[in-house]
Amino acid sequence: MKINRRGFLKVTGAVTSTALLANPSNASEAKKIPADSLGCLVDTTLCVGCRKCEQACNERHHLAKPSVSFEEMTVLENQRRMDATSYTVINKYYPENIGSLTWRNHPVFVKFQCMHCNDPSCVSACIVGALTKQKNGAVIYDADKCIGCRYCMIACPFQVPAYEYDDPLLPQVRKCTFCFETISNDGLPACAQVCPREAIIYGKRADLIDLAHWKMKSQPGKYVDHIYGEHEVGGTSWMYLSSMPFNSVGFPDLDNNAPPRLTEAIQHGLFQFFAAPIGLFVALGGIMKFTSFYDNHKKHEEEQTGGKS
Repeated sequence: MKINRRGFLKVTGAVTSTALLANPSNASEAKKIPADSLGCLVDTTLCVGCRKCEQACNERHHLAKPSVSFEEMTVLENQRRMDATSYTVINKYYPENIGSLTWRNHPVFVKFQCMHCNDPSCVSACIVGALTKQKNGAVIYDADKCIGCRYCMIACPFQVPAYEYDDPLLPQVRKCTFCFETISNDGLPACAQVCPREAIIYGKRADLIDLAHWKMKSQPGKYVDHIYGEHEVGGTSWMYLSSMPFNSVGFPDLDNNAPPRLTEAIQHGLFQFFAAPIGLFVALGGIMKFTSFYDNHKKHEEEQTGGKS
């Protein structure tokens, strides 16, 4: 039996497609959110950008002091991201098309931190179990298990985890802990406890969703009709209300399906009925067959030409 490259690719492609499409009912279902899961609701219409949450987080977690004081508001003029010494940051956004010269006097302030996803991509990506999802909603990190692969940083749809590149000996992945130890003892997250405007409300996730819907219903026109984090990537413990479209205030447009469900579905499809090993054997066999055919053809040409090139 002879096989050319086109035939080989057809065979291997058919095997792979069959593996992915066979019996989709085996695909992982979305993880249900526990009824007692905790969370935070951030009402961005109440935030004034005072940065008290940044300072409280820094102090509770004993992080390095920033080079610029927390009382300095000019840092808000530039977009920032969380890093190894900042678990949360406030950014300022200006609404567009208000139609007057005073439009820059009405900014929107948004607090960012780890979203503590219900079905976290970082947990799924971590090959050593250094990141785990807790029953109360927090996604926590165990530095003793971490090997520094940084797969969690690549997997996170919100680009949250940061790495201590400046520590050559024992670098860690850094992100918001949801003040796990504190809330486990019935305390409050540092940011929610200190917020002077109560823009951050902490409680049971289900109750926060009810509160968000009540706010939107009781104050029509104040909020966009969407709770960010209620469904995105399978749901997150941190959720937001906004007066502006979320994609205009720093939030990515994400599907409601959790990324780990897609990757696990592909894995299940590949290994169903040993499809992946069979595909590998077919691929290797095709390579061997093609190589043998090429060698025989080359040998036949050399015999006809008397070994002359």
